[in-house]
Amino acid sequence: FPSFHQVYQHKLKLALIGQSIFGQEVYKKLRKEGHKVVGVFTVPDKNGQADPLALAAESDGTPVFKFPRWRAKGKPIQEVVAAYKSVGAELNVLPFCTQFIPMDVIDCPKHGSIIYHPSILPRHRGASAINWTLIQGDKKAGFTIFWADDGLDTGPILLQRECDVGQNDTVDDLYNRFLFPEGIKAMVEAVHLIADGKAPRIPQPKEGATYEGIQKKENAEVLLHNHVINSIIISSLLFPLTAVVVVTFYGSSLLDASVPAGQELEIKGASRPGLVTKNGLVVFGNDGKMVLVRNLQFEDGKMIPASKYFSADETTALELTEEEKKMAEDIRVIWKGILSNVAVIEDSTDFFKSGASSMHVVRMLEEIKQKHSGLQLQNEDVYMATKFADFIQMAVRKLRGEDKEEELVIDYVSKHVNNMAVNMPYQCFINGRFLDADDGKTYDTINPADGSVIASVSSASVADVDKAVAAAKEAFENGEWGRMNARERGRLMYRLADLMEEHQEELATIESMDSGAVYTLALKTHVGMSVQTFRYFAGWVDASSLLQGATIPINQARPNHNLTFTKKEPIGVCAIVIPWNYPLMMLAWKSAACLAAGNTLVLKPAQVTPLTSLKFAELSAKAGFPKGVINILPGSGGLVGQHLSEHPDVRKVGFTGSTPTGKQIMKSAATNLKKVSLELGGKSPLIIFNDCELDRAVKMGMGAVYFNKGENCIAAGRLFVEESIHDEFVRKVVEEIKKMKIGDPLDRSTDHGPQNHKAHLEKLLQYCETGVKEGATLVYGGRQVRRPGFFMEPTVFTDVEDHMYIAQEESFGPVMVISKFKNGDIDGVLRRANGTEYGLASGVFTKDISKALYISEKLEAGTVFINTYNKTDVAAPFGGFKQSGFGKDLGEEALHEYLRTKAITVEY
Repeated sequence: FPSFHQVYQHKLKLALIGQSIFGQEVYKKLRKEGHKVVGVFTVPDKNGQADPLALAAESDGTPVFKFPRWRAKGKPIQEVVAAYKSVGAELNVLPFCTQFIPMDVIDCPKHGSIIYHPSILPRHRGASAINWTLIQGDKKAGFTIFWADDGLDTGPILLQRECDVGQNDTVDDLYNRFLFPEGIKAMVEAVHLIADGKAPRIPQPKEGATYEGIQKKENAEVLLHNHVINSIIISSLLFPLTAVVVVTFYGSSLLDASVPAGQELEIKGASRPGLVTKNGLVVFGNDGKMVLVRNLQFEDGKMIPASKYFSADETTALELTEEEKKMAEDIRVIWKGILSNVAVIEDSTDFFKSGASSMHVVRMLEEIKQKHSGLQLQNEDVYMATKFADFIQMAVRKLRGEDKEEELVIDYVSKHVNNMAVNMPYQCFINGRFLDADDGKTYDTINPADGSVIASVSSASVADVDKAVAAAKEAFENGEWGRMNARERGRLMYRLADLMEEHQEELATIESMDSGAVYTLALKTHVGMSVQTFRYFAGWVDASSLLQGATIPINQARPNHNLTFTKKEPIGVCAIVIPWNYPLMMLAWKSAACLAAGNTLVLKPAQVTPLTSLKFAELSAKAGFPKGVINILPGSGGLVGQHLSEHPDVRKVGFTGSTPTGKQIMKSAATNLKKVSLELGGKSPLIIFNDCELDRAVKMGMGAVYFNKGENCIAAGRLFVEESIHDEFVRKVVEEIKKMKIGDPLDRSTDHGPQNHKAHLEKLLQYCETGVKEGATLVYGGRQVRRPGFFMEPTVFTDVEDHMYIAQEESFGPVMVISKFKNGDIDGVLRRANGTEYGLASGVFTKDISKALYISEKLEAGTVFINTYNKTDVAAPFGGFKQSGFGKDLGEEALHEYLRTKAITVEY
């Protein structure tokens, strides 16, 4: 991008009309190049948050105008036009604008207006142009900057840029790779060309866009090109079902499954008849792929569930009770207040045909809510019942609870294993439904015991993240969850805990297959502690003053009286990213506190261990959690986790994993200063003094290292053993290792299962090779076990010096690293124990309680164990110091991580 300070000489006074990060970046570049932005015209704040363009302009002191509209009833709003003219712009720049701007404004400046359009004109004019680039199978995509006129994208062309379209490109791919970065540069270049009088005006031909014909209902046919199926979700399509019935499709999604059973329905232009099924209308594309349509809207405006197409007129009218009749009359009065032009609201009165608009829908529902708070209606309900009689019938059914929730449809991978049938969901869980990834991508999750494929799991895309976050945001702000009182939340959490306990053997079996955990440990700890965690936080919800705030005395400003009190509020949408060592337990540790506080969540399990998280999603739906509250997205951390960390609608990130990844999450979270809690790497020291109970220290020390195959956040990464007992300690450890049974994790007598995945095993073997090269003594193990799967021998190193790699870095595997310390050298061993940037856990074994407490005070770690190890409890806070992270899981403190405090002062 050349320096325009050198190439172009003249500067302009600009008005920017638009929004979004794209608009923000164009604004910044234009100011940097020396142009004066005299006014920014953007959209009003949404939910108290300004558009990015507005934020940038306000921080610079640039005048910002936030008009909800420029026209009323088709005519320019004079006050708005006057405000625009007051800034005295010489050129209007529209980098991304969703509003219809009057020609009084477009033609006002000396140089007129230029607009950014995300397609090559004139081929694709109008809305969703870049989508149509993919729909039509174009080999080239790009964008156009053109001079605005009174047509729809018909003005003269100033400049264009092209790029190639790859076979698997999506809208997001094109936008991120080319349209966004190159579009910003081109907008600035266009302004410079205009400033220097060098900007061309290339007339467009009169012919319209390639898809203009489909906008007419009489011409509409099914057009589902492979690029659409692979690239975008169709949200609204307009096709005639027969020669006489024309409907609009709403709520469409790709259906990647076997052809379901249903009643055939002829659809013009489709490769085969559609199928009306219990879940909606299945439409077949010309490439044989399927789209599931949820709702249908007829020409008269009435909307019905697509599954009810053949039975839409067969519903028996309900007989209303006296109380329901009174409610109906209240609603009739509300309709009359809105439809003031209608003399009488009759049963056949149609809300929209009588002149109501989408804004009136909101007003009507809010008025009904004021009079009948128990009746919770959504905007879509109005479109589904536009006539008054139909609306009343629908409202009464909802009030009676007869509007049954859509049945949860689950495709399982089923296996008979561990003497039981195990059913495992394998798709993304978004807004209460199991769905394939938006782009259809999958990956195999592997059984570490034998290297076999357990299931092909959906690999979530950026589009899936956006859908899940939107669902979580809707559930938090407008859904049933946001209106639910704390005790009802607690009731759902207790029910979920009960279901997890009922399915504990199935969950433990899945956990064992997917992560390699020994079944007995998975049953007791992985699953058992998860159940305990949900019950613990459900109890906090019901009984805790922590969620209730406080009253605070403040200085009185006489003669007035003041009252200050605080409220504890949920944060909003939380992203939770968990590791692979305890897949279900890590989910529970973070999710239970998050839900207890009233938040909604989008959780990304580790890519290699997604299956118990998806089973948990199924159980949460069966427990009755409203749609959108819990969303699970298996897939890549670099893609899904990264996008969650930087997503503007995510308000909190809870992460457990490596320190480098935690640092990256902090950087990404800075995009909107979201709250972050991190539980990161460790190199936990365990100090064993010669006055300990040696046999207990040996047993506990082995557990501190080899528990869960060493794949344990708080595993003792380095043992410091006092010189006088060092050799005996090592001898006893090796004796005990030789007694350990290594094998099938589903065998109840197995002590030591496989490492979680192949790459981790290879990393551990390299770790051991490094230890030997540096001069440490390999006393036992250090090799892969000769059997199928990813098994490693429990390993012991001695003569480990402080400078060695294995003394500094975490193995996260079954590797015991032992260093001697001189008899009685308490402060010396403390310095060595604290000589790491990690501070997650630590331990000390001694019979001298004074020495133990002194050591516990001096150790720089979030948890200290004395004469025990690995003893965590749901009521005890868990988290690290230094580069082991910050924030707490478990205990009362965990709730603080998912709450915000609001102070309210009243003068009376």
